[in-house]
Amino acid sequence: MDLEVGARASGAPSSLAERIATMRRDIADSARAAGRDPASVTLVGVAKGQSRTAVAEAVAAGLDDVAENYVQEARSKLDGLGGRKHFVGHVQTNKAKAIVETFDVVQSIDRLEAGRAIARAQDVLGKRVRTLVQINVSRYERFGVAPNDAPALASRLREEGLDVDGVMAIGPEGAGREATLEAFRSAADSFARVGGTTLSLGMSSDWREAVACGSTMVRIGTLLFGARA
Repeated sequence: MDLEVGARASGAPSSLAERIATMRRDIADSARAAGRDPASVTLVGVAKGQSRTAVAEAVAAGLDDVAENYVQEARSKLDGLGGRKHFVGHVQTNKAKAIVETFDVVQSIDRLEAGRAIARAQDVLGKRVRTLVQINVSRYERFGVAPNDAPALASRLREEGLDVDGVMAIGPEGAGREATLEAFRSAADSFARVGGTTLSLGMSSDWREAVACGSTMVRIGTLLFGARA
């Protein structure tokens, strides 16, 4: 049976703790195959559409990093839970304060206006967050700055006082392996020019290709939590 990009064969472990452990082993194996240190890749669980109970169970099982797309959903779900909280949704300027209040990392800054709003929220709240520049490597994706424009945006964001620690990108959905690899290599090149320590690249369908291209952070939802309700 042929598998889609990044897919796992049937017979995967059923419990959430087992899926987290299996995912970590799979990531480590892929990192070693690419000549990389397994410790260089962070697993982030994307909890969009999942219950607070499931997220709490994942954190208790050792998942240190959890991501959400929507601020309101995250505020009710993540409050009081440990670990690092990542915002991966589109940054709306009128929600910047709530984003900074709720999250430790903002992965999806794709324009100067959004960055300025986050910077102002930091000043008001007296709290700093790590930020990533979201780049667009897929013609199907709505958001993200062009890879060649990312270094200039990162420079402007740093002038605004943001801690820009790298880039994030969403792979081309439904693309074949070669197209996915090409997109991820473009993201890796942009990351090298932006600087920082974090290349957030790869989701449930394409994380193996992302690790092969140097991703330091994979954002996994379905393979950990199952399909969203």
